[in-house]
Amino acid sequence: MLSAALGGRSGGGGGVGGLWRSLRRPGGAFSAAPPAAGARSLASRSSSLPFPQDRSPGPRPSASNVKPLDGVKILDLTRVLAGPFATMNLGDLGAEVIKVERPGAGDDTRAWGPPFVGKESVYFLSVNRNKKSIAINMKNSRGAKIIRELAAVSDVFVENYVPGKLAEIGLGYEDIKKIAPHIVYCSITGAMPWVFNFCPLPLIIQWMLLKRVWLPLVHSLPPGYGQTGPMVQRGGYDSIAAAVSGLMHITGHEEGEPVRVGVAMTDLATGLYACGAIMAGLLQRYKTGKGLHIDCNLMSSQVACLTHVAANYLNCKIEGKRWGTAHGSIVPYQAFKTKDGYIVVGAGNDQQFVTVCKVLHNGLLMEMNHPTAGRIVVPGPGVRYSEFAVSHPKPPPLVGQHTVEILKGMLGYEDNAIEELLHTGAVAQHEVR
Repeated sequence: MLSAALGGRSGGGGGVGGLWRSLRRPGGAFSAAPPAAGARSLASRSSSLPFPQDRSPGPRPSASNVKPLDGVKILDLTRVLAGPFATMNLGDLGAEVIKVERPGAGDDTRAWGPPFVGKESVYFLSVNRNKKSIAINMKNSRGAKIIRELAAVSDVFVENYVPGKLAEIGLGYEDIKKIAPHIVYCSITGAMPWVFNFCPLPLIIQWMLLKRVWLPLVHSLPPGYGQTGPMVQRGGYDSIAAAVSGLMHITGHEEGEPVRVGVAMTDLATGLYACGAIMAGLLQRYKTGKGLHIDCNLMSSQVACLTHVAANYLNCKIEGKRWGTAHGSIVPYQAFKTKDGYIVVGAGNDQQFVTVCKVLHNGLLMEMNHPTAGRIVVPGPGVRYSEFAVSHPKPPPLVGQHTVEILKGMLGYEDNAIEELLHTGAVAQHEVR
């Protein structure tokens, strides 16, 4: 019954493919891979693409406030922070982000609180604007099939599962590449290298801590330590990567204990790396006509962010240390206590030292109306653009708020097929009251 319904989908939905699939060049055309059952082939969608294949530089007519990722579709299978932060930033740039969540519970951070606004976690609200939510049970074969169909009509596939888990249900990169050779597939994990002698901690101390503290701990954590290596099946969080990389060792008062940064900087840095890598992947596809696999991980991101601290050790064997609010190479560059609080002075050169700059709070807050939490305010994007504004954000979605909309609009499912999927539990729809 379901297969018959799928075969009879209406042709009115999902006619618009991603922008980047239209930018194919001679010699780099996509291979004619068989599409997922019921999904339209790339060739059959080419006539309905939003822009012509032969594009010349320069502005197009009626290009008022056009965003760079308008028309790009992103299938988002991530949760917690690094992945959602990456896809939120892409959504700010105009991409259509389809967030896949577990029916019922949804993203782990929906339960992270207090604080809550009504029943909504403020943590979740802070990193999930400009997204649509579809609730899919991936352990259900029909649910996995829907994800494959969505991948076939998407430009980007982002996931942060333990390596191999998605491949077990036919959703790994090699599986998706067969039905969507154009796909930019980004895996976000927490890769753990074999050796750590580039970190600020002495090697023997790192190994002792790794063996006695971190290894037993990460057994109990959800996804992630890389696509390859000795900890490929182990879980990991921001704080674990911050500890192993040495970030916690260089954070805190000079004579004090290691300190965790007040926000999950390792996750956030990885999200930013992933965001940039995905856009680079889209540009690479524009040049070659082929998709690719991107491997982003917490460990590599944090070690890269150690910059001069790591370079000091690699080149001069100077181990990192805690400086409190001060800096090892620049003075003054720290917080000073005054009668009515603290003042921070940072000067990178002599001219700056004699100049006091007033810091402004410049459009970094974004307000929006949430269907259950009401009026919410979250930090906005930290980048400004001259030709378009990152404005009018859509509120973070409820679990499965857009399930029916996505099935109809992107895949062309008819009502009877959707009803059967809802009835069998393959998908779920949240009714907004």
